[in-house]
Amino acid sequence: MMDPPNTPCGTWTSPVTAASISAGSMRLGSVFMDGESRYWLEGRPQEGGRNVLVRSTVAGVFEDLTPAPYNVRTRVHEYGGGACLVAEGEIFFIHDADQRIYQKPMGASPRALTDEGARRYADLVVDKTRRRLVCVCEDHSAGGEPVNTIIAVGLDGGEVNTLASGHDFYSNPRLSADGSWLSYLVWDHPRMPWDGTELFVSPLADNGDAGEPTLIAGGVSESVFQPEWLADGDLCFVSDRSGWWNLYRSNGASDVNLFPVEAEFGRPQWVFGMRTYGVTGDGRLLAACCRKGAWELHLVDPDTGTVEPVVLPFSDIEDISVSGNAATLLAGAPDRPTAVVALDVSDGSWEVLRTSAVLDLNHAFVSLPEPVRFETAAGQHAHGFYYPPKNPNATPPENEKPPLIVIGHGGPTGATSTTLRLPVQYWTTRGFAVFDVNYRGSTGYGRAYRTALYGVWGVADVEDCVHAARYLARQGLADHDRLIIRGGSAGGYTALAALTFHDVFKAGASYYGIGELEALAKDTHKFESHYLDQLIGPYPDCRDVYAARSPLNHADKLTCPVIFFQGLEDKVVPPNQAEMMVGALKKKRIPVAYLAFEGEQHGFRKAETIRRTLEAELYFYGRVFGFTPDGEIEPVEIMNG
Repeated sequence: MMDPPNTPCGTWTSPVTAASISAGSMRLGSVFMDGESRYWLEGRPQEGGRNVLVRSTVAGVFEDLTPAPYNVRTRVHEYGGGACLVAEGEIFFIHDADQRIYQKPMGASPRALTDEGARRYADLVVDKTRRRLVCVCEDHSAGGEPVNTIIAVGLDGGEVNTLASGHDFYSNPRLSADGSWLSYLVWDHPRMPWDGTELFVSPLADNGDAGEPTLIAGGVSESVFQPEWLADGDLCFVSDRSGWWNLYRSNGASDVNLFPVEAEFGRPQWVFGMRTYGVTGDGRLLAACCRKGAWELHLVDPDTGTVEPVVLPFSDIEDISVSGNAATLLAGAPDRPTAVVALDVSDGSWEVLRTSAVLDLNHAFVSLPEPVRFETAAGQHAHGFYYPPKNPNATPPENEKPPLIVIGHGGPTGATSTTLRLPVQYWTTRGFAVFDVNYRGSTGYGRAYRTALYGVWGVADVEDCVHAARYLARQGLADHDRLIIRGGSAGGYTALAALTFHDVFKAGASYYGIGELEALAKDTHKFESHYLDQLIGPYPDCRDVYAARSPLNHADKLTCPVIFFQGLEDKVVPPNQAEMMVGALKKKRIPVAYLAFEGEQHGFRKAETIRRTLEAELYFYGRVFGFTPDGEIEPVEIMNG
């Protein structure tokens, strides 16, 4: 067999095309069960990003439950989540266009349960004994900062009663098995839910009124995640009081750590409805935890503390829902894209119901992530996953090192995933190396690592990305003259800061990234309105720090080409952020490209947008580094280029 031809990196012919990614990919989320049926949401780029509720019956029949034009999405906290529920065959969901709750019996048409207006809803649960829906409400009717509460909505007349109020934020309303108790989480400015939340329980009277709440767990510096009731009336929850998000059980007077381990059973609560565990028919907890960036599954007995591993070929597990001995979850692996997985808890057997990527990529083309722990500034250490170039039909010329793309994830309180992602393989199959960085501040490595970014956002994360690139170049795994950094949202800010304040990277890409921190502090939504207090410092007291760390204010230091991508309906990072940066680079006569997209918000959902951005970014790098990518790509206007 002949050796593959020597082909310059960036020009390799790849089976992973932007068209195949955009046409054959979908977002999967909000997995849950109702009896023996399994449900999930599909975000379909080919339908303009519309979110559709799908059911798989016990007979294996798939069915769309929410017809066009309904788009299942809530905008509470802008990021949403928890937008649908099925209870005893009855469907409830929030429609994106009007943010009303709709009720839909199986086989019937949806009907609006709530009135038109300025209210938004999320995190739904049915109170069967009182014929009502309990949920989080975000009321924008008064102007200024919206008011968040927990309310009950009658299923017959639509009457609304407030069950909990007075705090800035609420989530996770849950009812005990007998309907006599309501539990929920709260937090207040300036905390984010991963900083500190409080778990309360309130008794419910026969008429549904909520009594005086009692604090069960949590506080200013303890993050509680996903409370769930057990059949005997005890509460389970996840807390990071030990420094790690561990599982606890409480009887109301005391609690116990069920599985003390240096691993994370929680995730940063960016959206509603997040679940890392569920209660099985025999009372055990099917629970997922993260160790050093990889997820694993266990059965935990809350009575005895016995822990039994559940061995599955997945490294990322989330959205666990359990009914009896059946479970449904979202899972992915380095060689498997995110999928809806059906699991039989009794024997560990499983099957994939739906996958997020239709493209069946030959394993010979798959670049597998290699975990890397590297030294960064001041003797600290950071983490990431290195993906080498891989294509069985091409090899670089002798002595050519691959260009490297360093990726900074969003959040910044978040983490990257080891699940097979075709956009990463898009680059590696073309001859690029990729380093996906879990910089300081990322989750999955304990509370101390998560809080290591406090006060130093724009410094520590940037240092970690810079040191990551230098480390790989020293190892001979990347060309130090073709180092690239890209990122979306907060990752876009990290990329822009790295390009502005350091001279390591030679090009960059910002997807709805932040260029001016003061503008972000002044012009953002309630959920994140004090997020920067922790990451940078209170505004306006620390206004000078905001100015010092804003790439826009120091555009004179930026000396390499950048391409910007922006949704024009983005309420999280408004378009003027990108436009100001582009204007500054144009004025300085640095090559810059700007692609803005009508109808796109924070994160791109449309197939045509996904395709255009990938191809445009590749085209841009080709122009910058002097290579011609394989295939036909629509040119990009590069100003000053």
